[in-house]
Amino acid sequence: MTTRPVVLITGASGGIGGAAAVECARRGARMALHYGSNQKNAAATLEALDGSGHATFHADLTDPDSIQQLATEVSNGMGRIDVLVNNAGISKRHDLTEMDYEQWQDAWRRILDVNLLGAANLSFCVAKLMAANGGGRIVNVSSRGAFRGEPRMPWYGASKAGMNAMGQSMALALAPHDIFVFTVAPGFVDTPMAETTLQGPEGAGIRSQSPLNRVARPDEVGKTIAYLSLEAPEFLTGCIIDLNGASYLRS
Repeated sequence: MTTRPVVLITGASGGIGGAAAVECARRGARMALHYGSNQKNAAATLEALDGSGHATFHADLTDPDSIQQLATEVSNGMGRIDVLVNNAGISKRHDLTEMDYEQWQDAWRRILDVNLLGAANLSFCVAKLMAANGGGRIVNVSSRGAFRGEPRMPWYGASKAGMNAMGQSMALALAPHDIFVFTVAPGFVDTPMAETTLQGPEGAGIRSQSPLNRVARPDEVGKTIAYLSLEAPEFLTGCIIDLNGASYLRS
């Protein structure tokens, strides 16, 4: 990419998305920062970015029409979309024995709507634009939970396993159009979404899962996303990169 690439990051109000935005901007990209409800934090992320030409965009990722409008607004407003980072995600923890059937259905519906269907719909809309403009990259933010299981939130693990499969399928489908698809699968990250768990009675045990005796920092995930977005070789397409401090190993 010889000109300043445009990178659209979903869920860029803070945490992993905000860190990735900072790292991509530091490497010279123009950032399109998506937010769902937290406009204030998205504006704070915008202020923290190096360089100019960045902007924020709102969309409801559970609404297919809003997703399509997001892709169009970013493409028209920024001139193009070179990279899409599907980072936005939600989770909800429950003890299955204490849930009723209605809560069970609601958890699956809400988490899959955002984490998997939202990412799939936006990937479709953006890939269409990328193909017309000569190519691009899609980076999916998955989770080690896709591999090891999530007993208190199986909907989350399933959504991320689906994202992994989607990314690999799209890597095959989109390579002829010079669109390359990468996935990063972090373990626990020290973000607001994980704060309650990490500061609770489970925190010490979670940190001890890694031989580093800690969880990932947002900037570590952000740097990995920036690398995949802007620097990684095309031949890495279809990859799933584990980023969990050796807390879960697979071969």
